[in-house]
Amino acid sequence: MRTGFLNLEQILDIKKWQILQDSLAEATKLAIITVDYKGIPVTRHSSRRPFCHHVRTDPELVKYCHKCDSRGGLEAVRTNAPYIYMCHCNIVDLAVPIMIDGQYIGATMAGQVRLPDDEQGTQLEKILISPNKSLFETEELLRLHKAIPVLPFKEIESMAHMLFDLCSYVVEEAINKNLLVEMYEQMNARPQATKAADIFHGYPTSSIEFAKRTMKSATTRSYITTADDARPVCKNPVLKPALDYIYENKGEAVTQKQMAGLCHISTSHFSRLFAKEIGEGFSAFLARQKVEWSKQLLEKTELSVNQISDELGFSSPGYYIKTFKRCENLTPAIYRKYYMARK
Repeated sequence: MRTGFLNLEQILDIKKWQILQDSLAEATKLAIITVDYKGIPVTRHSSRRPFCHHVRTDPELVKYCHKCDSRGGLEAVRTNAPYIYMCHCNIVDLAVPIMIDGQYIGATMAGQVRLPDDEQGTQLEKILISPNKSLFETEELLRLHKAIPVLPFKEIESMAHMLFDLCSYVVEEAINKNLLVEMYEQMNARPQATKAADIFHGYPTSSIEFAKRTMKSATTRSYITTADDARPVCKNPVLKPALDYIYENKGEAVTQKQMAGLCHISTSHFSRLFAKEIGEGFSAFLARQKVEWSKQLLEKTELSVNQISDELGFSSPGYYIKTFKRCENLTPAIYRKYYMARK
């Protein structure tokens, strides 16, 4: 990502994240909260245990809670993996780091569960010893402590990794969407001569490739329409995944082998079936269809022939011109000239 510090509010829709967090807490029986890099909560606590609520309202004990949270978060950041530990009240907690390009921006803290009696010896680090030895001497606190859900360590470990994978996925998707918005804004604000390298500088390669694919798809979808009756009639449902993919991803350079795989049949079978159902070979159909789409870009946009070739996934502008001429008996430039003259 770009240089400069990011915060969770820039990456996540906190209201939607809260709904997801509440659902996860209900499904996993874990208490969950999300904090920023300073340890300050950005969400409400989901399913917080009454025992922990009581302890955290104590002005002295809450300091130990914060120290446990801080240490757990730091260990998770250090390993870039979920960190499971025992708090000062012998309760299992875990920290899931939220990282962007090695930068720690927050964590999902979960837990507030107990281990079964036969797993009490599980080797988990106990970060601190509670200074209040009389903490469990009152009947009410003992009752609240016993009411904390009991989960086997294996389940806790699985949930920790699930939360880690989920956080990573959600954050990556959010980053990619924010990246697109940012790039569009920069492209609109800068002169046309701006190099793509200037705009993409500082972004991870995976995000750049995602942005390029998505922006290309946005361009083709904005200007290219395909009426339902313009699509080939195909009664065989086996080919439907391939045809749907081609029309949904007009800018991709799809191959017959890829489409055969999408339909779960061999390339040779796909080739025979496609020619039989569509009335022409796959390569001829795809070339003709892309030429039809390119005509709409020639008519509706000021994109150059080279840009249109790239937008529609042709291997080179020369191949695009050759294909266009074979289908239309004139070059794209002449087609645009004649079209503009008729307007």
